[in-house]
Amino acid sequence: MEEHSVETTPQTFIGNERIGGYDALREFFGQDVKDDDETTYQPVIAIFAVAFLMALGLSWAFYGSILTLRAFEWFIAISMSFLAVQKLQDVETFSTMFLNYDLLAQKWVRYGYVYPFGEALAGILMVAGALVWISAPVALFIGTVGAASVFKAVYIDKREIKCACVGGGSNVPLGFVSLTENLMMIFMGVWMSARAMGLF
Repeated sequence: MEEHSVETTPQTFIGNERIGGYDALREFFGQDVKDDDETTYQPVIAIFAVAFLMALGLSWAFYGSILTLRAFEWFIAISMSFLAVQKLQDVETFSTMFLNYDLLAQKWVRYGYVYPFGEALAGILMVAGALVWISAPVALFIGTVGAASVFKAVYIDKREIKCACVGGGSNVPLGFVSLTENLMMIFMGVWMSARAMGLF
């Protein structure tokens, strides 16, 4: 390593020529090299697609039909739970990234550590359809704060930063996706509260 002034291994050699690591080898053979800073929506698409299919599967299993109101509720609740899991993989990195734009976390840093647990709790309880008096206010609160924070950062301050919505190491841009996540939580908070009060 010292001989070739490199910091990582393995290194590839062809004849006596040092090509380099994995990316350099791909480039040498004319293959595409992934840019780690490239923005992508792939993690969010995967989460929402699997959550949607799970919701349809649950609806089919419990009601014998995929077209039920409960399937819609499950879709949002499962999406919330999956997004929380992404954040909980590395709470420290998530909270650091979250501080870049969340208004409450900027005032009270611990909120960045509490947020993913609150989202997971609300999502799990909403999947179960239980303890609405806990899940609905939690979803409503974190959704409202989140929506206001994203709206300010993206649409008022015009900042171009990464979203912490799928964890701290993501390359998903802050904007429509994160706003949608928060609006879904607000909707579910209001929806579940209204159902619990027997309004429909």
